[in-house]
Amino acid sequence: MVEYFNTLIEGCRLGENVSSEKVVREAIREILRFHEKARRENGNVCLMGKYHDILYIAIKLCYDWELKDTQMVATLLDAIFSCEHTFERIFIGALFGTRAPFYIAGWKSDFRDQEENLRAVVYYLDHATNASLEYEYLIEKLRFIDVPIESCGKMTPLKISIQLGLPDKMLILLRYGATINKNDDDDVLMWLINKLSEFKGRYPYNFVACLQILLRVLPRSFQKDDLIEDYSELITHGVVPPTRCGLIPAELKHLCRCVIRKRLWENYELPGGIRKLPIPKILFRYLDIMED
Repeated sequence: MVEYFNTLIEGCRLGENVSSEKVVREAIREILRFHEKARRENGNVCLMGKYHDILYIAIKLCYDWELKDTQMVATLLDAIFSCEHTFERIFIGALFGTRAPFYIAGWKSDFRDQEENLRAVVYYLDHATNASLEYEYLIEKLRFIDVPIESCGKMTPLKISIQLGLPDKMLILLRYGATINKNDDDDVLMWLINKLSEFKGRYPYNFVACLQILLRVLPRSFQKDDLIEDYSELITHGVVPPTRCGLIPAELKHLCRCVIRKRLWENYELPGGIRKLPIPKILFRYLDIMED
């Protein structure tokens, strides 16, 4: 179906001598209209199956043609959430690979490989951020990036990437402002600390990298007494820096980074807004947590 739509889009683009942006926008609009019509005729309850899966044809078309119309992309994401209350079909392939979705949730990935799936996640993160999207989930409002994945124990994409030891995926999610809320804070951090302490000095690189990246976005991560008492080995071996556990005050530069990122997050400006700031360009990568 994606190939069929691509052929139609290319034919319309050449035949009518118009931009691909305009043709793709019309194609997505018709797909959304078809889905909404089917749902309305069924008492406003989505029929799922082919009547819902057509939305994922739209998901692939938006990505393939790099549709720039943020409002149209946002409407598409809203339609998916209104029926599924999750975005797992966008995230699972990027986190687990393209074979995993079939075993986890019973469907085939919409993208060729894990790399393409990850690029698609970034594409939709950009549009969701630009549109300031929020979704009602249980009793709270969550951003697109923080909506839990239903078939993975309702964990957020960030938490899954940490538990799988995927620092590259975790870095992308944190750059776009994935939330580590207060209740989840200790859970994720202490899970990672406990995981590393199990290795008794032979720490796996991927989990160390996850901890190092996580520490870039937290002003202070641990209470000094607790960490020294239970995890002194991690401090001795340099896995946890003294500036993150209360032995030495955190660097002013790091604290400023945390405050600036918080303000940018509140205004839906992560990570794009970093390069709009009137600061030396040498600090861009530091604020974007690409380096320490």
